Amino acid sequence: MTVVSRLRKGRGPTGRLPGPRRPGRRGRPRVYGADRIDLGRRAAHPRDWRTDSFDLYAPATPKTYKSFLATWRPAGGVIRVVLVKERRGWVAFFCTDPAAAVADVLGCVAARFSLETAFRDLKQVVGAGQQQVRKLAANVGAFHACLWADTLTEAWAWGPPGGEDLVDRSGSPWDDPKRRPSHADKRRGRCGGTCWVGKSGRCYGPA
Repeated sequence: MTVVSRLRKGRGPTGRLPGPRRPGRRGRPRVYGADRIDLGRRAAHPRDWRTDSFDLYAPATPKTYKSFLATWRPAGGVIRVVLVKERRGWVAFFCTDPAAAVADVLGCVAARFSLETAFRDLKQVVGAGQQQVRKLAANVGAFHACLWADTLTEAWAWGPPGGEDLVDRSGSPWDDPKRRPSHADKRRGRCGGTCWVGKSGRCYGPA
């Protein structure tokens, strides 16, 4: 299993790679480095920074990053560390696969926010966890009903062409009209409660 996550700033848990072993020395070779890496110093150093374009979201996004190998005991050995410059400073990520590319690491980090969006929609739009029931079976059933409502809505909106027709920005002219439809937009796209329609009046069939 490969793990991608964020590292704390400062003197993190990463240790320097062990150097070459001196000839004639007995015992098993070292797996972890003896010293800790100060991520703040690494980020402040002007060397080794690179800027590339990554396909993380809809348009390609330029990112300035620095990548290097280190060792970490919770990971069991060598990890890949990626430092990224952002508008409000820098952030550090790691991957337990030292051969992973920087694009793969940043892609996994970007994909994490889609999970956070799904959790938010389940709570705020669908209403998962807001049912006032007492018994355990009723709570499980209500939560399943919310999950199925969310899943079926997303499955329906995934198929029809012209899904951007579901976005109605007439009530919010300041918003981006090209933004993809949210889960709330997909739930509102109904015709008399029986059909799904877009802002132009196009009917996509039975709900």
